[in-house]
Amino acid sequence: MDLKLDLSLNNKEELRTDSAIQKGNPDRVLKKSNPRIGFPKGKIRIFGHFVHSIFILLALVEASVFLGIGYMVAAQLGIATSGANPFVQIWHNILLISLIFTLSMSVMNLYYSRQRERFAGILVRLVVAYLVSIAAILLIHKAFPILFLGHEEELKWVVVLAFFAIAILRAVFYQFIDGKALKRRVLVLGADEKANTIAELRRKSDCRGFEVAGFLPVAGNGIPQVLENRLLTVQSSICDYAKENNLDEIVVALDDRRQQLPMDDLLDCRMSGIEVTEVLDFFEREAGNIRVDLVSPNWFIHSDGFRLHYFRTLSKRLFDIIASSIILVVTLPICVITALAIWLENGCGGPIFYSQERVGEGGTTFNVLKFRSMVTDAEKDGKAQWAVKNDARITRVGSVIRKYRIDEVPQVINVLFGDMSLVGPRPERPEFVKELSGLIPFYGERHRVKPGITGWAQTCYTYGSSHKDSVEKLQYDLYYVKNHTLLLDISVLMQTVEVVLFGRGAR
Repeated sequence: MDLKLDLSLNNKEELRTDSAIQKGNPDRVLKKSNPRIGFPKGKIRIFGHFVHSIFILLALVEASVFLGIGYMVAAQLGIATSGANPFVQIWHNILLISLIFTLSMSVMNLYYSRQRERFAGILVRLVVAYLVSIAAILLIHKAFPILFLGHEEELKWVVVLAFFAIAILRAVFYQFIDGKALKRRVLVLGADEKANTIAELRRKSDCRGFEVAGFLPVAGNGIPQVLENRLLTVQSSICDYAKENNLDEIVVALDDRRQQLPMDDLLDCRMSGIEVTEVLDFFEREAGNIRVDLVSPNWFIHSDGFRLHYFRTLSKRLFDIIASSIILVVTLPICVITALAIWLENGCGGPIFYSQERVGEGGTTFNVLKFRSMVTDAEKDGKAQWAVKNDARITRVGSVIRKYRIDEVPQVINVLFGDMSLVGPRPERPEFVKELSGLIPFYGERHRVKPGITGWAQTCYTYGSSHKDSVEKLQYDLYYVKNHTLLLDISVLMQTVEVVLFGRGAR
């Protein structure tokens, strides 16, 4: 296809400018932009992390439902006319309840764009979120009664009515809205191997934020790999085609970048409010990972992110110390029970803890601390082995504590000592690091930050015990290294709660 497209002017709104002539292209024109208004589409960046706009909107709607039901119940029970300042009393109570319920639903990943559960699974998580909310409200009421100005009768009615209202709202959302609204319409420039990686995305969770209008081949860029029925032929300019078809974004996915790009068209698109995105940035936003099969050192050098500064390092360290101290205190009874169970299973003897060398920040090694979940001679031949499904080396107590990640709890000691962080790439053994560094490009870049007890890869991908799994996990680890912020750390910790409660990915 010839991309030297005809730009003859028939529209009086199109203006020729001296700047276009100065650029050496006297035929180029600047077109009047069409401003785009409305709620943002697809995923948007918030404090360095991408969040799906449809779930932001859902959270706002559900918070409004909580507020509306809370006010209605307060009015019906006569709370609206009680007290010296009834307005303050009502809204203090309603806002507190709404905040607790919204946070509990977030912890259950009910605002998570990668959620793949069917409605039955969503309903189970909704029930758990409500039980957690009720427990939190009762604890706050007992410990800090001054913060909770409501009545038990009010709370009962709010919980019952809000549950049914949110359940109905969720059913409508997943049936008629999820995957259908606020999606970016995308045109992919290219039809070769890189472009085909976008065409191969099939899962709903991977395609929630966009829909592909088609793939536009570029002359001289190889044999198209995309199915023929998805290829486009554009007779006008790309910008005109994008406007006529309400496109939001052009994704540049060319295998051979030495071929001449239609720069004038892409510039017109960009200046007309249509985003122009590289394929790697597209995957980073939509899939939450960095594709190692597409990345090059040049991208790392010129890409935004990968910033390390004093304030981020200090805030992360303070957060680690405070949060890990709280976790240590809260989980102390569980740790005592776990230690006793391991001791009894070993015949009232044997080691309770397990120490193993791992690779940390900057490639330095340290000893990670865990509850013993395998037999004492798990590697009697001295050779490092991956844990596999139904591993015979795992003890009965070990199978339980591994399922709910209890075996990882002692690592908060490593966090307090500064060897680890709460959130970061999981530390691997030196033997595996040496092997994988020779097989997987950029594997060593995951050691740019401290390893974590949990991580972005652990919430996005199941347990890995193969070369392929290591590649997949590395892509998520690189995303974290590039975009890690306090908000992302908190998000990962909240998602980890759901992973632990439902035992996802344990082995």
